[in-house]
Amino acid sequence: EYKDGVYVLPMENVLATKGTGVVTSVPSDSPDDYAALRDLKKKPEYYNIDPKWVEAFNPIAVLSTEAYGEMSAPTLCDKLKINSQKDRVQLAEAKEAAYKEGFYSGTMSIGEFKGLPVQVAKQMVRAQLIECHDAVPYAEPEGLVMSRSGDECVVALCDQWYITYGEEAWKALTKKCLAQLNTYSDDTRTQFEAKLDWLNEWACARSFGLGSKVPWEESLVIESLSDSTIYMSYYTVSHLLHRSLDGSEIGPLGITAEDMDYFAWDYVLLGKDLPSGHSKAAELAELRRSYLYWYPVDIRSSAKDLVQNHLTFFMYIHTAMFPEREWPRSIRVNGHLLLNSEKMSKSTGNSLSLREACDRYGADATRIALAVAGDSMEDANFEEETAEAEILRLFNLKEWVTDALVALAASEKSPSEETRAESVFLCPASALFTALDRVFDAKMDMYTLATGAAYEATMYRDALKNGMYEFLNLRDWYREASAATGMHPTLLRKWINRQVIQLCPVAPHWCEHVWRTLMGNTTSIMNARWPTDLPADVDHALIAAGDYMTKLTKSV
Repeated sequence: EYKDGVYVLPMENVLATKGTGVVTSVPSDSPDDYAALRDLKKKPEYYNIDPKWVEAFNPIAVLSTEAYGEMSAPTLCDKLKINSQKDRVQLAEAKEAAYKEGFYSGTMSIGEFKGLPVQVAKQMVRAQLIECHDAVPYAEPEGLVMSRSGDECVVALCDQWYITYGEEAWKALTKKCLAQLNTYSDDTRTQFEAKLDWLNEWACARSFGLGSKVPWEESLVIESLSDSTIYMSYYTVSHLLHRSLDGSEIGPLGITAEDMDYFAWDYVLLGKDLPSGHSKAAELAELRRSYLYWYPVDIRSSAKDLVQNHLTFFMYIHTAMFPEREWPRSIRVNGHLLLNSEKMSKSTGNSLSLREACDRYGADATRIALAVAGDSMEDANFEEETAEAEILRLFNLKEWVTDALVALAASEKSPSEETRAESVFLCPASALFTALDRVFDAKMDMYTLATGAAYEATMYRDALKNGMYEFLNLRDWYREASAATGMHPTLLRKWINRQVIQLCPVAPHWCEHVWRTLMGNTTSIMNARWPTDLPADVDHALIAAGDYMTKLTKSV
């Protein structure tokens, strides 16, 4: 047994910034250690050491594996033809193979735990070292972690509170919540399901920053991802609590911040009984009524990187605090935003703020380009060329609607006559619908139904596809197909009404101008209703007949 002290020798693959910068050498099972020992024996002068420090040392068997025997490191170094410590790629491969085989399949070959599986012995050795005060628990980041200030982060050993999100009964409730809510895509649901199966304890407190105080330890605050999970419940009563944003002006019920103690909030949000004789019982009843009227959350929208934490916490906390009828109804997850197919970055100059976009393209063209950019969890792509094209599209549409309204006004005066205004040609308003007119009407209904369904699903690109682009193509087809006889005034007026209403959620300013200034409505388009004259379903037979008729006329 060697008892003459411990040599500290150089090793190229040891990081001075990791732990103490000194590691124990186990050349029987660590390929890095074996390669280092071999290099030191071959070139002691190069490493500036005395040959006597290494020449008497050879690997000692510590554990045994079926794949590599008792000398995993030498076996793997020979197999992978590792000649020195500079063969970093082969050494990394050897290390992964040796450590994996040793941990999962190895048995101890030496010491008091001889014969035990390595997985079992490892924990026993750790406990023994700590109990004998020969070791202390130590933790560090898996890789380099840099703060926003540019400083390298280290692990601090400090007291911490955890939320046990993975608790089985609680997890089951949250899975039930997920099963009931609308995620708008299978990808989103799959990610939530995977996270619920993986998530366990989460450190939830810190000593600085914004956040609610930990009730039982007010020197700490709850970290933001866990703290901001039910703030939307406050929206249901905020208008009754204060008139100003900062809360300096008391709301219409005369309730002060001091009145809203734990008893008050438990009553308003949880329905618990107030203490008898509470001075604000009547006012708090109004808050409770408002909360019950507005809750639960119909839709929670956020970015895809929050699925793995905040949005999952959002479901967990709701199932813990509220009854099932007040659980959230849907979560809408979106990707990040690219600019001209590239990641936005101020350092590269590929950057565009919302204000800059509105100043450059106008609010409505910007909104259309954003809607067209995409609705899925994939990163959306804002194309400046699209925004520029939409400016021209909206202008041309406004000009055409202006001409059409002139023609419609003339048709009202002479309903039995054909009318023209620039490029708009109308048949007599008293004329019966032709087969072409009926097909046009059926296709309008088809696109309006599809647009409404897309808006309900918050799929704005699809809403624009059906409600504007296809709708404009339909108008062009009808105009060309009826060039000899003229478009029917009733259907043209219907098309204009539908177009403006369908486009309004995305381009409200343009639509408001057309609705009131050009069309002469006295109330805002914001008060307009979605079309109520829609059929229950699309007339596929009539549309198919129309498509056949179109193909036939083109082939003649």
